[in-house]
Amino acid sequence: MSTALHVAPHPDDEALGAPATLLLLRRAGWRIVNAVVSLGRPAEDGRRRAEAIDAARRASFELLLPEQRFVLPADEAGVSAWLAGVMQDHRPMVVLSPSPHDAHPSHEAVARATGAALEALPSPPVWWQWGLWADLRDPTLYVPFGDDVLAEAQHVLAAYAGELARNDYARLLAARAVAAAVLGSERVFGFGRGRASTMPYAELLTECRWVGGSWVPGTSRMLDAGAIWSG
Repeated sequence: MSTALHVAPHPDDEALGAPATLLLLRRAGWRIVNAVVSLGRPAEDGRRRAEAIDAARRASFELLLPEQRFVLPADEAGVSAWLAGVMQDHRPMVVLSPSPHDAHPSHEAVARATGAALEALPSPPVWWQWGLWADLRDPTLYVPFGDDVLAEAQHVLAAYAGELARNDYARLLAARAVAAAVLGSERVFGFGRGRASTMPYAELLTECRWVGGSWVPGTSRMLDAGAIWSG
């Protein structure tokens, strides 16, 4: 069974960054491991841990939480060391994380830590980057999906009642899916391009491969839920 490792800066990022992609991978038979770097403020540990456990159950993901407390964005080196161990243990075929240009300081620190951990491996796997607080600079992967996947993603996100009480992230999830379906056709495949898919929703990612000592964006392509990996 192929493994996808998702690196979440905080609980709920797996339900907001690229949830449809993760759910489609799981439906295609992949093992999804969600590594949550930080629970945020110490006073919220109990709530956020319980919500993360509930979300993992709803999504059928495996949840990993570090034994030590990482303070973001300061503990970038520690996060990188922890992720290196996680990658060695689980040997993912693909790693997903925020983009290094995601505008949120903690997200960017976790992205850099993910990149450093990947680069320490003898043969780094493919790295898929998502954008939440800022648009991806160069999306290369278009992931179309339908109402059933959006409903499941909303069900997973609903586990984070405390975060949803703070802001209307459920509305954001749906809005981003619509915007990506409309704008993504041209952002991924070229301006002037027609509609890439008849599916009503999409997610956009930047696919990067380690080539000659640096990360190189992959070629523009659509991720097919029926044949999710085209290697």
